[in-house]
Amino acid sequence: MADTRAGGAPTVLRVVLGRRLGDLRRRAGLTYERAAEALDVTHATIRRMERAEVGLKIPYVEKLLRTYGVTEQSEIDSFLSLAREANRPGWWHRYRDVLPDWFSAFVSLESESHVIRAYEPHYVPGLLQTEEYARAVLRAGMPHAREEEIERGIALRLERQRLLARDEPPLLWVVMDETVLRRPIGGAEVMRGQISRLIEACSMPTVRLQVMPFAAGPHPAMYGPFHIFRFPIPELPDVAYSESLVGAVYFDQRDDVSAFQEALDRMCAQAAPVRRTEAVLDGLRKEL
Repeated sequence: MADTRAGGAPTVLRVVLGRRLGDLRRRAGLTYERAAEALDVTHATIRRMERAEVGLKIPYVEKLLRTYGVTEQSEIDSFLSLAREANRPGWWHRYRDVLPDWFSAFVSLESESHVIRAYEPHYVPGLLQTEEYARAVLRAGMPHAREEEIERGIALRLERQRLLARDEPPLLWVVMDETVLRRPIGGAEVMRGQISRLIEACSMPTVRLQVMPFAAGPHPAMYGPFHIFRFPIPELPDVAYSESLVGAVYFDQRDDVSAFQEALDRMCAQAAPVRRTEAVLDGLRKEL
């Protein structure tokens, strides 16, 4: 995945167009150095364009397309139109004051996925959190933050949740550890409200929830939470995301992503079946 430390996360479309430019360059039999000569730039600039580490300058893109042998004006115009769209900041750019670059990449991937799978051993995933639960989580994770920062973080989380209400929402398939539902975040009333929200989510056609019970014993992903994103765009591979206290790692190499997928498949087989999740949640809510 692209490095997001400078300039924020690229949109998924920019990643796709960067890959397409790389494919065209290779088909033309050109090295990075030869492509760079056409623009009078360094070869590093070509690499960064293909890796979506920089914006796509329209004059550069047009010159590269012609250098790579694209001659149909309609094809060039179509590519340039997509490049202009890809350069527009995502909606999450409005929250850059409370959104670190390493997580803005996550929001970009989440927004443009058509399948999101996840394992969560600590918290209810952000897409399914109630406002009260989100407030308690953010206060715990940002003990020194001002109240305005907390509220901005909540607003971002709630806007992310619009993803599930759009005309063609992604499939969200989550395995949550039983610990998530027993950890008293925000108190009993907040937890009851949060579990009620999860029960409502069970009725959504594009949401699948499973609970990994303590009784299931050890499982393949006890090392920590992760997400896997899949896209409706053939050029873009699946991406796995793993988070730590101070950053995140994104994996898009097939062998790496396959390891996450296999672990999640095994957990889905161990966890309570999707059809029983609502009953499991209701039982846990009654205990509060």
